[in-house]
Amino acid sequence: MARTRFSVATCNLYNLNRPGLPMYRDPDGWSQEAYDHKIEWTAAQMRRVDADVWGFQELWHQDALSDLVNAARLDEEYQLLTPPVQQGGRIICAAAVRADLLQNEPEWIESFPEHFVLEGGGDDPQTGDIAVKIDRFSRPVLRFRIRPRARGVDITCLVAHLKSKRPAAIYNEGWYRRDSDYYGKHRDAIGSALSTVRRTAEALALRMIVTDALKGTDVPLILLGDLNDGADSNTLSIITGQPNYITSALRRGGSDDDLYSVGEIQTLHSMKDVYYTHVYQQRLESLDHILVSQELYDQSRKRLWALRGMQIFNDHINRDDHKESGTTDHGIVWADFEYWPEKPAE
Repeated sequence: MARTRFSVATCNLYNLNRPGLPMYRDPDGWSQEAYDHKIEWTAAQMRRVDADVWGFQELWHQDALSDLVNAARLDEEYQLLTPPVQQGGRIICAAAVRADLLQNEPEWIESFPEHFVLEGGGDDPQTGDIAVKIDRFSRPVLRFRIRPRARGVDITCLVAHLKSKRPAAIYNEGWYRRDSDYYGKHRDAIGSALSTVRRTAEALALRMIVTDALKGTDVPLILLGDLNDGADSNTLSIITGQPNYITSALRRGGSDDDLYSVGEIQTLHSMKDVYYTHVYQQRLESLDHILVSQELYDQSRKRLWALRGMQIFNDHINRDDHKESGTTDHGIVWADFEYWPEKPAE
């Protein structure tokens, strides 16, 4: 029987590494008890949310993902997508995909597109030159394809994790050490600016990958991930292309290479705009996103799939005992799609 629905979810695993392995500046890593709590809690979420495609961020060790899926008793249902050798030394994006959906070998994109450039003198004689030399993602972008319908078209899936808002460490920079008394009082501002520049460059590189896949094609695409910025941020505007959400019942829209937020679509469906996936210093933020091309946007003239609904599982992020409870510090975003192709005009 042909599949008429499928669902996707994105989940930041909050540094899921095997116990005892170092992470960042913590040489001891997770204790066995803390690791067991993380596996138990996240496994329960996998069974509760029940997505066909999971996009994960902050995975350190491939065996930890196996432990998670085994604990959820879903090891026979999912194919796990991790790099061939992922033994806890770096953070990657990963995925778990229903075995009957996956269509190709996954790839991890580390370098920016070959023609990436971010420099210029501006169009105002009063602006100075700018040149950004970043050439790779902080966390490699995962790319793979799924086919929900046996005779249907493939859907390209991207799982991304962009640079966080946390101020970049600058205390080891030569210029900082030469005048630490002065730069010390500006440390957070400079670090935040560096993080913003890096995240913006990553957003542009990701946008170029999306545009190259979508421009002049009818390829459906889903982008899942912790993009570390809100829906109205400049970063998200770069990635999405700021599409027009046409809601008229009299006509259909859609943009060739833009991406539509399932959060925005859900808001239009329900008139509800309470959407947050992260809490920092009492601020509710929406950092985790599912973005789709026009082939999965219900108001598109090229619609193949339509959003049935979106849910945010975020009660756990309002507590600060993540280590003791095993919870992650991000909400889980889930979206459900139904096969509903737009009929051509008669």
